[in-house]
Amino acid sequence: MKVRLGSLEVRLSRYLALWSLVVLVFAMQGCVNDAVNAHLWSPDTYLRWSAVQWLTWAALAPWVFRLGERHPIPFPPRLRALLRHVGYSLGVTLAAMVIGAMVSALFEPGGFGDQLGQFISKHFATGLLAYWALLAVQQLLYFQAEKARRELEASQLATELAQSRLQVLKTQLQPHFLFNTLHAIVTLLDEDKVSAEDMLLRLSELLRAFLEDYDGQEIPLRRELELLELYLGIQRHRFKDRLTTRIHVAPDVLEAAVPSLVLQPIVENAIRYGIGQHVGDDRVEIDCRREGGVLCIDVRNFNSTLDEGGHAGGHGIGLSNTRMRMRELYGDAASLRLDLIVPRGVACRLRLPFRELDDDALPEHVPA
Repeated sequence: MKVRLGSLEVRLSRYLALWSLVVLVFAMQGCVNDAVNAHLWSPDTYLRWSAVQWLTWAALAPWVFRLGERHPIPFPPRLRALLRHVGYSLGVTLAAMVIGAMVSALFEPGGFGDQLGQFISKHFATGLLAYWALLAVQQLLYFQAEKARRELEASQLATELAQSRLQVLKTQLQPHFLFNTLHAIVTLLDEDKVSAEDMLLRLSELLRAFLEDYDGQEIPLRRELELLELYLGIQRHRFKDRLTTRIHVAPDVLEAAVPSLVLQPIVENAIRYGIGQHVGDDRVEIDCRREGGVLCIDVRNFNSTLDEGGHAGGHGIGLSNTRMRMRELYGDAASLRLDLIVPRGVACRLRLPFRELDDDALPEHVPA
């Protein structure tokens, strides 16, 4: 069984043990006071008097907590709130005096009126202090709970804001890729209708995968590579023998968590600013491995260069959005940089905290 003190629940045994300690302390105080005055009663008498007084407050304490919860005192305190509790303290203390006098009349000589007079004359001021002490404890617990609630709400709002920003960045990537691919298909319609039709079929598969895939911000690297292969198939049709691709993945990183669609814009930039702008052939390589607690992904092409600002010909929305998504998801634990390959080429180096994605968070169907 539990005693409810506002929003706090306390086991009855602990609650009674606490008040029993209060009873014992005040019984000892009364005993010492009378011993100094050379008018000592038996120990059980002091315990009885103290028990009647403080166990009455033990019964009234939940009501004090309820009043404090319904009518909290703001900070800084307002006169109206203080006056309200002044009235409550007088009423509750008077109730404690009446209850104590009724119980005491069963054991002590004299009637209820005599006992009530004794309680009011000896214990009324102590009762007022008891009310305000209980109210102070309740207000302290109330403000701590409010602080925790506001911190939780602030954390939830920050998380929701970050998720909203991530979703905006993610939805920016898909139209960007879609328009570029459709433009590539249009250029092939007059030159190679068979290849254009095949690219449309692959595009439909890729779009279906986008729609059916897990709608979270992270997916396993294995699935990310499956989506990337659909995209690479489209680009190989577009550039024919001029473009070759190679993907090397260490077996122990296949289930590593990566931001969904993180590789597609990086590979798209490698193709766009490599073979897309320069004559000759090109090779795009993707290497995925683990180094300690870091997932390392390198995307390289060998037919582009970096401008003076260290960008692959102006990396555009793809890499900028990828950097922002990584910052939102991992903070400073992730990085993305571009390095020049000698004699020619650019490597995009992606570093993420290594973490395997929980299977329970994944959908049952994996698009092929």
